[in-house]
Amino acid sequence: MKILLIEDDPRTASFIIKGLRQEGFAVDHADNGEDGLHLAIETQCDAAIVDVMLPRVDGVTLIERLRGEGIGLPVLILSARSSVEDRVRGLQAGADDYLMKPFAFSELLARIHALLRRAHAQADPVNLLAEDLQLDLIRRRVFRAGTEIELQPKEFALLEYLLRNKGRVVSKAMIMEHVWDYNFDPQTNVVEARICRLRDKIDRDFERKLIKTVRGMGYVLE
Repeated sequence: MKILLIEDDPRTASFIIKGLRQEGFAVDHADNGEDGLHLAIETQCDAAIVDVMLPRVDGVTLIERLRGEGIGLPVLILSARSSVEDRVRGLQAGADDYLMKPFAFSELLARIHALLRRAHAQADPVNLLAEDLQLDLIRRRVFRAGTEIELQPKEFALLEYLLRNKGRVVSKAMIMEHVWDYNFDPQTNVVEARICRLRDKIDRDFERKLIKTVRGMGYVLE
């Protein structure tokens, strides 16, 4: 899952980025509304966190432009403004939620998960499944044949991406873009290494192997 953060305060941005990455999210960051609007339109993200007081293009105007383009990206507003009028204006502009600063990261994370659940409610309400493998999106737990499998946050994010694309071959570049937060470097073996660790946990003790390599193309879970 990739989150777009549009926040001009370096300390706040660093705090959010660090926390989201520790939870297994990939994060794109813009420190002004103009660049943030471009990223929201041109890149694939699952949700956006938008500050209101931004240089170049303010957060409310940014959201209005997104909705005017027909882009339904789930948006959470961050703002130091606490008046009812400010909250109403943000929500009327097209935001899905509104969180006032200062905030606890645990609340921000809970609100992001709620946005993502609502956004994907029709496609995958609670669980992602393949054969006897189950990924619980709510409790962030993984089971195979009824046995719980402990995964690190990035392993969970990788498995989630494979399950969301079940039966479809995904390239290393696609995985790097959606699971990590930087562009594909053909010299790195980070994808192969993490796939190997994931296979060790998901497939090693089971006769039916779910994660397969498609030579020259990528990986598929089926």
